[in-house]
Amino acid sequence: MSRAADALPLLRTGIPGPRSIALGERLARVESRNITTLDPRPIFWQEAWRANVADVDDNIFIDLTSGFGVAFAGHSNPRVAAALGRQAAVLPHALGDVYPAAAKVALLEKLASIAPGDLAISILGSDGADAVEAALKTAALHTGRPGVLAFEGGYHGLTYGALAATWRSDFRGPFLQQLNPHVRFAPYPAGEPDAVAGSMEATREQVLAQLDAAEREGFPIGAVIVEPILGRGGLVMPPPEFLPWLRELCDGRSRVLIFDEVYTGMGRTGAWFACEHTGVAPDVLAVGKALTGSIPLSAAIGTPSVMAAWPPSTGEAIHTSTFLGNPAACAAALAQIAEIEAGGLLARAHDLGAMIEARTAGWVTSKKVMARRGAGLLQGVRLASPAAGLGAALRALEAGVIIMAEGDGSVLAITPPACISETQLETALDSLESAIA
Repeated sequence: MSRAADALPLLRTGIPGPRSIALGERLARVESRNITTLDPRPIFWQEAWRANVADVDDNIFIDLTSGFGVAFAGHSNPRVAAALGRQAAVLPHALGDVYPAAAKVALLEKLASIAPGDLAISILGSDGADAVEAALKTAALHTGRPGVLAFEGGYHGLTYGALAATWRSDFRGPFLQQLNPHVRFAPYPAGEPDAVAGSMEATREQVLAQLDAAEREGFPIGAVIVEPILGRGGLVMPPPEFLPWLRELCDGRSRVLIFDEVYTGMGRTGAWFACEHTGVAPDVLAVGKALTGSIPLSAAIGTPSVMAAWPPSTGEAIHTSTFLGNPAACAAALAQIAEIEAGGLLARAHDLGAMIEARTAGWVTSKKVMARRGAGLLQGVRLASPAAGLGAALRALEAGVIIMAEGDGSVLAITPPACISETQLETALDSLESAIA
């Protein structure tokens, strides 16, 4: 079916529709029950373009999630799709760490050109957790120190190395005995007085206490890992002095500073990377999600001095994978970056973010909206409870708007593609406001 470029919601069935319900029943018979939430019943996607999604019942939605933040330049972006098709037709796979594709070299050069500070040397991976683990390994090699300092509310992935630095006990608990025991946590400070997070003073006190305790116990901290904006933890914005203070604590020699920008990076906040808003560059930067806008790819980008801790390959790399530097993924990433540049999407993320901020600021007068927060196209509103947030997300879906609840479920994340039209955005925000009321 022909799709309008910037379609408004069009619902032909109840939500979910009969085909989605049937697919949910089939899925329940063949997938681990831990993976996909089937209560409440989900919709099943059939097609997506720009800021729209169509489900298997041919209902059309406006997507305020960008598919977990991936589709920053829009779903099924033509430039990205064409690059994928061209590369897949001639070389979809190569021997990434033995006989690589030229596309890998081009992408690594491009990442070095857009990364802040002295970041220039990359390790490619498949997903955000992979990039985080490469960053943590880099810090361990460079410093010789096993300890890691992470922050409450932080989410860095669910593979074992990344999971050890992820805060949520429901993720960590079942596997705790197999995780790195030398990870310590400090409160993530909130720039807004309403946020359910610590103050900058409490953070300073706890960070210094954790660093001292780790030294005394013989497992000193060699890596400090942090999200410049707390993403899945509830879109919490830290005070402006937070990242500069962490930079002062980490000399890049005995202590490496890692920024996890898997969610916040690649333009979402109106700059290539969220850390640029404070003028602070880390020693290693983890990126993913919107890097390709489509298929799995991630990178840990480090300074030459920190990355020099890795030994040269002698035919066996000590951190690699079968699909490292996959040429199709590299081609998609190059096209995604080109689309962001050509479309002026950094500036557009800033401008649309100002629209969201102006609109949602008025909602805070409501007793049901406790606060608004975020930057660019990474914004959210905090409701009074998780039940309120999850309920509003379901009502928005029934009105044709896809939105996710972050944190404990009380924060509705407004993270649309940068190509969303002003009319689509206003329509989606109208539906969201009604769903909250």
